[in-house]
Amino acid sequence: MTIAFQGIGVAASQSVAIGPAFVTGHGIHTATQTLIDADQVGDELDRLNTAVAQARRALKAVRSQIPPSTPRNIAEFIDTHLLMLDDVALIDEVRKIIRDQLFSADWALQLQRDTLVSVFDAMDDPYLRNRRDDVEHVVDQIMSFLHGAPTQLEATGRDLEGCVVVARDLMPADAITLRNRGAAAFVTEFGGPVSHTAILARSLSVPAVVGVHNITRYIRSGEPLVVDGDTGTVLANADAQSLAYYRQRLGAIEARRRHLRTLVDRPAITRDGVTINLLANLDLPEDAQAARFNGAVGVGLYRTEFLYMNRNDLPDEAEHLATYLTIVHALDGLPLTIRTLDLGVDKRSEALGDPGASCCNPALGLRGIRLCLKEPMLFRPQLRAILRAGALGPVRAMLPMVTNLQEVASVLAIIAELKEELTHEGLAFDPALQVGAMVEVPAAALAARALAKRVDFLSIGTNDLIQYTLAIDRLDDSVNYLFDPIHPAILRLVRMTIEAGRALATPVAMCGEMAGDPRFTRLLLGLGLRRFSMQPGALLGIKEIILDADTRELERRATALFAGLDEAEPAQLLDALNAA
Repeated sequence: MTIAFQGIGVAASQSVAIGPAFVTGHGIHTATQTLIDADQVGDELDRLNTAVAQARRALKAVRSQIPPSTPRNIAEFIDTHLLMLDDVALIDEVRKIIRDQLFSADWALQLQRDTLVSVFDAMDDPYLRNRRDDVEHVVDQIMSFLHGAPTQLEATGRDLEGCVVVARDLMPADAITLRNRGAAAFVTEFGGPVSHTAILARSLSVPAVVGVHNITRYIRSGEPLVVDGDTGTVLANADAQSLAYYRQRLGAIEARRRHLRTLVDRPAITRDGVTINLLANLDLPEDAQAARFNGAVGVGLYRTEFLYMNRNDLPDEAEHLATYLTIVHALDGLPLTIRTLDLGVDKRSEALGDPGASCCNPALGLRGIRLCLKEPMLFRPQLRAILRAGALGPVRAMLPMVTNLQEVASVLAIIAELKEELTHEGLAFDPALQVGAMVEVPAAALAARALAKRVDFLSIGTNDLIQYTLAIDRLDDSVNYLFDPIHPAILRLVRMTIEAGRALATPVAMCGEMAGDPRFTRLLLGLGLRRFSMQPGALLGIKEIILDADTRELERRATALFAGLDEAEPAQLLDALNAA
């Protein structure tokens, strides 16, 4: 007897898939506290070293199976895990625990895993907080070999063509292997929109729903499943009417993909002749190719903190410069906006130690431009590299977490000093480097007019702006229902910033998730936004809306929306604006 089942999770990768379930019960391996005798230390160290070597071979085998045409960031997941197998903070500390505390290898490994995971859990940035997955996945790889028990995914050799994989969680290596075997979609019990499974699914163009609690308990292998990666819905044993609906959607999705590809080379110009700049957000230099592939006219945000993570030293000026020039060359004349490092208590570099250990709330502590100004020897090599990269292509610098004018003045003073240094050294640089500020705290939005007088451009970071304004963490299950991009306070701060830029002829962009969400495109156009920066995969969908938009009409509708903001539900006003 089959029973219909509907699960709701987090939409992680858009599109729809229909296929039989393949359920894996694999979860995180655990260990039992076990003491060893002093004369057993050598044996335990040998067990650990052997397991690490086996994990390394397994990961290299998966990496060798990645097709050359696959997006580069997929291989980066495996490369990150390979590097972690040699990480002093992980493996050497486990060896130390074995020697000093006389614990078994698996218990020592679990203790160090818990220590590192707690560090990531304390981070404020959603993307970096989810890097705890790296630790857990690498440890789980090692633990599986320590226990001599391969995962169910490793144990099975069956063909998964067209199957929907249902799991507690998926390691990057598993996800890649499953996709290579033909898996049509992923469904996991854990994870959020920036979890590894979600990111990989989007990169692999695999429909996925994550965070469907306890689904491995309710689904049996072989049951027919429908996975709706747009709504976060999973259906088991769907009726004929539902299946017909989703098959029709599949056809429509494929047709839409083909249509969007026809828009790549079309300029983003509205029906009333207004040109809109569609820019890309980059996490890694390799993402520049995806930006160009999707028709971006430049990069509105390149996050540089990833140069500092998972290492025990700091990148020097040469490394910064080489990285930036890689992107400059890949963009081939398109502008590049480099966000200066946004490190702090919530995004740590081992080489920096703990900048602010006494801070109770990392989100409100020593981070972003605050840390840079406190540690100028950390900041100056990056600014020198940005200046030098500007001699070889259109490069701009963008300052994160700006809250007052003095921070901007201090940065401009440092840049002036560095220009003199570079001139004295005979090194080429951009003497007219543009410097902008991110608007991601309410203070910056409220002072947008004053900021716009002193910088070359502004960029609204809606992710943090929303969290700081509404005092909520969007990844906290107990309060994330309050995360609301169209809360009246948010809309007023966004409008205030755009109007300040317009009044002073200072360009204003938006680089937060709101910029890449089609629900808000017409509203943002109506508010006067003309520069949108987003993940490369969202560009064509936003361009489609822009091509059909009339900014004069949308400005009229946006004015009407604000007139009713205190009397009506903002969501209803937004629906009316989009439907009119």
